[in-house]
Amino acid sequence: MHLALKKIQRFIHFDILKYRNIRCYSKTAEADAEIPTNQLKEYYSANDQVTNGLVYDTKPFKYTCIAGKKYAWCLCGRSNTQPFCDGTHRNQFLKIKERPIHFSVKETKDYWLCNCKQTSNRPFCDGTHLREDIQEKKK
Repeated sequence: MHLALKKIQRFIHFDILKYRNIRCYSKTAEADAEIPTNQLKEYYSANDQVTNGLVYDTKPFKYTCIAGKKYAWCLCGRSNTQPFCDGTHRNQFLKIKERPIHFSVKETKDYWLCNCKQTSNRPFCDGTHLREDIQEKKK
């Protein structure tokens, strides 16, 4: 009986998230309770960039982030070490205006990082890659 209630609760949880246009990939509802945020957002002006980079991939990248460690997520979409920045945006001949997003997390666990570069919750995936216009850009 208890197991059946947990399955129903999980189904309801995912159904609610579907209507919010948020896609979650974990198997338990408890892990999806909190949407990750960038702890360094207020310290770096690169987070206020209006433009988005090129669509690198139409699927998010799962990565285990360590609490307190500083990461640089590629926004331009041209890095060879996706989803992280390798400094490609510094090449003056490419004339890239997007700068990397520096981020840190509160706890060590798996996070889904955006590879389509169109997310509104940089650098974390918010399901934007599921839109038809973004799916077509990669083809």
